[in-house]
Amino acid sequence: MGAVTLLVGDLDGMTAFYRDVITLQVLSAEGDEVVLGRAGRPVVILKHEPALRHASPGAAGLFHTAILFETQEALAAALYSVAQRAPQTFTGSADHLVSQAFYLTDPEGNGVELYWDRARTEWSWTHGSVEMATLYLDPNGFLREHLTERAASGGTGQDAASVGHVHLSVGDVASARAFYVDALGFDQTAELGNQALFVSAGGYHHHMAMNVWNSRGAGPRMPALGLGRVDLTLPDADSLGELAERLRHHGLDVRDDGRTVAFDDPWRNLLHATAPGRG
Repeated sequence: MGAVTLLVGDLDGMTAFYRDVITLQVLSAEGDEVVLGRAGRPVVILKHEPALRHASPGAAGLFHTAILFETQEALAAALYSVAQRAPQTFTGSADHLVSQAFYLTDPEGNGVELYWDRARTEWSWTHGSVEMATLYLDPNGFLREHLTERAASGGTGQDAASVGHVHLSVGDVASARAFYVDALGFDQTAELGNQALFVSAGGYHHHMAMNVWNSRGAGPRMPALGLGRVDLTLPDADSLGELAERLRHHGLDVRDDGRTVAFDDPWRNLLHATAPGRG
């Protein structure tokens, strides 16, 4: 997964949130766009779109951007920052068996997940589906166990972090499966009936997920604040070419400028795919 682009109304306020609360670093700031990430890797791109308004309730779009930390210590540092600077944004936590996760909402209503993965050897698979659950996870207990003096003082601020997965709100699961599995080529890793679908590449628990919990029946999105784009990085140029061919085979509109393959899902969520060495 590459960076997630958010269209924002308050660029300064949102930059401060992702920098000071989520503990990302400003990698670049030019005009109406700010790129934030860790260790040189973009995680969130903020684009100022003051003319846009918030989407209507029940619309498709972003459910959350999930930021993956490589150690529990670094995750604890980010959670501690949330507790210190913006505790009102915290919405919950869970042990998902494959991961430990903490949830919040940014100042413009976009969901954010901060998480750490357990080792793949600890994940349990049955007939191609990964076992995940939603078990209680005490955030204060997590901080007591993993918040070191180094982490509390900002010592993990240079540690790498990345977009681990992106979770979308969609109108229905069947259309999501037809697009993300059949056309785009992800593997299905889990499902919750007609409520949610989890997909990945390379045996990960999920790189993307789609649910209808707030958006069942939603149609194509209208221009609004919130999700602007989801970036995907493929292994090589051949893989990217094959992706474009597969999408066209399924009758989808593909825009290929020689460097990036751009396309929309059934709800007009924009995705960009790139590959090293392409263009």
